[in-house]
Amino acid sequence: MTDRLSHVDSSGQARMVDVSGKPVTARTARAAGSIRMAPATLDAIVANTVAKGDVLGVARVAAIMAAKRTADLVPLCHPLPLDDVQIRLSPDPSLPGIQAEATATTSARTGVEMEAIVAVTIALVTVYDMTKAMDREMVIGEVRLLAKTGGQKGDWTRG
Repeated sequence: MTDRLSHVDSSGQARMVDVSGKPVTARTARAAGSIRMAPATLDAIVANTVAKGDVLGVARVAAIMAAKRTADLVPLCHPLPLDDVQIRLSPDPSLPGIQAEATATTSARTGVEMEAIVAVTIALVTVYDMTKAMDREMVIGEVRLLAKTGGQKGDWTRG
């Protein structure tokens, strides 16, 4: 763990990190999260009977779109050319709810952790939006980075 924050200059001001001296390398990041809901809400999603339509299909597209717009949402993120974004949305009766996992891939000078995290978050928010008329007590949580590869600091996996 470093004591110095890379997005803060010597006078304490927020700044975008200069990555121009870094080499372009292959990088990936994987993130996950979940949304808990009433069993009846999960049943309606799985049966594809929600009035607004295919919840998981729309959430998957929203996640990909969000990953591509991460630099517009997170002020100090670099815009990245994404090579691939994969999103997996899995019904989980034990929650009950939906587990989301996103993997983002790029060849760039900086990592894609934020893109994977934003993809997961927006997928879950989309599930909430499409089913809120049925269940306003849903809880989005546990959004976290699972792993990243590439870059100067190398590979990392959540322990």
